[in-house]
Amino acid sequence: MKKFNGLCIILTAVFLLMAVGLNYLLIKKSGDTDGVYRVEAKRLTDDIAENGSYDLSEYPHLLGVYTEEDGDIYDSEEHYVIAEVDGKLYRIEYVQSRQTDHILIANAAMAVLFIVLAAVMLYLRQHIIKPFGRLNDVPRELAKGNLAVDIPEEKSRYFGRFTWGVNMLREKIEGDRKRELALQRDKKLLLLSLSHDIKTPLSAIKLNAKALAKGLYKDEEKRREAAESINARADEIEHFVSEITKASSEDFMEFEVKMGEVFLNTVIEQINEKYSPRLAVTDTEFRIGKYSNCLLTCDADRLVECLQNLMENAIKYGDGRLIELSFDRMDGCELITVSNSGCTLESKELPQIFESFHRGNNAVNAQGSGLGLFICRKLMSLMGGEAYADIRDGNFMITLVVKMA
Repeated sequence: MKKFNGLCIILTAVFLLMAVGLNYLLIKKSGDTDGVYRVEAKRLTDDIAENGSYDLSEYPHLLGVYTEEDGDIYDSEEHYVIAEVDGKLYRIEYVQSRQTDHILIANAAMAVLFIVLAAVMLYLRQHIIKPFGRLNDVPRELAKGNLAVDIPEEKSRYFGRFTWGVNMLREKIEGDRKRELALQRDKKLLLLSLSHDIKTPLSAIKLNAKALAKGLYKDEEKRREAAESINARADEIEHFVSEITKASSEDFMEFEVKMGEVFLNTVIEQINEKYSPRLAVTDTEFRIGKYSNCLLTCDADRLVECLQNLMENAIKYGDGRLIELSFDRMDGCELITVSNSGCTLESKELPQIFESFHRGNNAVNAQGSGLGLFICRKLMSLMGGEAYADIRDGNFMITLVVKMA
């Protein structure tokens, strides 16, 4: 806000200096112009002295010439000068310069411009600068984990949607935090419960094993029963381990899609607008193949998210020479393929790349969590589509299958 106020002061000072400079130039010009009639009057008297006559049309600033024979030489409502030629007095009437009117008009125009400028600056201050100033600390507080930060409501058309989106982000973070805590609590309780349940069969196994080791069971039947007991208890432990594995492999992320309809070109335009300038900087060729526009049945935002995910992977793991979007249709579905050159992934890894936390052998030097393709396939599945991968001619290809409306 202080910087904006400083800018307003500077603009006002510059405007006033320009107004003073303009007035100075106009006044100076006015002073120069006012002397023209004197020059013309002198030329006219010279003509009278030399020729005894004159042509008034040659003197645009003079209105008329009168002598004492025309009446009282000093009686006139016009501006005039008295000149003497050969002992005879002449009244030379002239038109006064209108430069004063020009100065007034120029100042009036400058005043109007100043009022408009002040109104614009005031509007910017009230509707953009001040609302933004109130929101300035919100992102930092959210990043620090302060979800109770106050987000002022703004009815301004410039920041209304922004504050609404920030509020949604805060609620989403808060909801995710609660779900994460609940999930951690449930898994902790499950692990504690299973750990307790494992102790019972484990104790039985240890007792039977010790008895067999010390030869306490002389009867063959007893030894067989002890072995069967060990086996049964081992089955129980195996079951508990399976439960732990199942709990650990359950979906740890919740996804929500809102089905609707969107035109294909709308989605592609968003991708092109986001990545064309970025790839041009790195001299990566970005091709978008020919496609026929159609209406897709999906969550538009989620589909764009999936394509952005694939584009980021292509930038991260490709060789930076070529990234291409290509299109096809099959069985009422639009197939959108994102491919990049320079694939170093082995074909045998293709079945695992959509698994959570899986990272291929080409990801050793690249940062990532191994969740991108997992999220992509999950979202496509929720939208009734599919995602699959292929390697062809050294190019890595991911295809999204999207239903058409």
